[in-house]
Amino acid sequence: MLIHRVITAVIGIVIAIYVVNYGQWVFAAAALVLTMLAWHEFAAMARCRQIETAYWFGLAGVALIWGTVWLGNARETVAVLLLISFLVMARMVFVPDRFSLEQAAVTIAGVVYIGLAFAHLVLLRFTDQSLVMATKFGPLSAGAVYLWLAFVGTWSADTFAFFVGKNFGRRKLAPKVSPGKTWEGTIGGVAGSVIGVTAMGAACALPLGHSAAIGLLVGVVAPVGDLVESSMKRFCGVKDSGKLLPGHGGVLDRFDSVMFAAPAVYYYVQLFLAH
Repeated sequence: MLIHRVITAVIGIVIAIYVVNYGQWVFAAAALVLTMLAWHEFAAMARCRQIETAYWFGLAGVALIWGTVWLGNARETVAVLLLISFLVMARMVFVPDRFSLEQAAVTIAGVVYIGLAFAHLVLLRFTDQSLVMATKFGPLSAGAVYLWLAFVGTWSADTFAFFVGKNFGRRKLAPKVSPGKTWEGTIGGVAGSVIGVTAMGAACALPLGHSAAIGLLVGVVAPVGDLVESSMKRFCGVKDSGKLLPGHGGVLDRFDSVMFAAPAVYYYVQLFLAH
C-alpha cells in the first residue's frame, strides 16, 4: 500500500539523517547490520532457485570485509576474499554430494557483490574524516557530504525516472529483466540525478563542475544496480528480496542502486576531490 511506502520512507530518511551525519561507530554498526541482512536475503533468494549457498561462510565473508574496511585495513580485503573463496571451494571436495560448483559460484558471487558494495558505504562515509564542510545544513564532515551525494543522486534518479517514464516512456530499456523501465525514464533519471546532486553540491559549497559530474555518474550507474538486482530476482523467481521494509521489500530492494552509486562516487572523490 502507498501509505506503508510513505511511512517507511519517512522513518528511513529520519534514521538515515541521524546515522549518516553522526557517523563513527553508529554508522559502522548500521553498515554491518545492512550488510548481513543483505547477505541473508541473497541466500534466501538463491534458495528459492534450489541453490543452497554456504550460508555461514558467506555471512562470515561479508562481515570480515566490513571489518577490514572499518578498521582501516582495506588491503586485507583481498586476503579475506581469497580465504572465503578457498574455503567455499574446498567444501566441494569434502562434501561433494551436498555442495556443487554452482553453489560455490553463487556463494562467492554473493560475497563479492554484497561485501564489496556495502564496504564502499563505509569507505565513502569515512573519507577525509578531519575535513569539516560548512553547508546549508550546518557543519558536516566531508565523508557525510560525499555519501549524501550518492543518496540524493540515487533518490533523484529514481523519482525522475518514475515520473518521466510513466508519462513519456515508450521504448523499453531491458524488457526481459524489468519490463516497466524505459529509455525515456532512464534519461529522465540521469537528468534528475544531475539536478539533485548539483543542488546538494551547491548547498555544500562544492564546485559546480564536480557536482554535475557526480550527478551524471550516479545517474548512469544507479539504474544498472537496480537492473542487476531485478535480474537476480527474476532468475530466482521472487518479487522482492525480502519483507523487512513494509511497502519497499528488503534491504537489497532499497540499496540495489546505492550499491553501485556509492563505489562510483567514492572513486570519483579519490581521483578528484580527496585531500
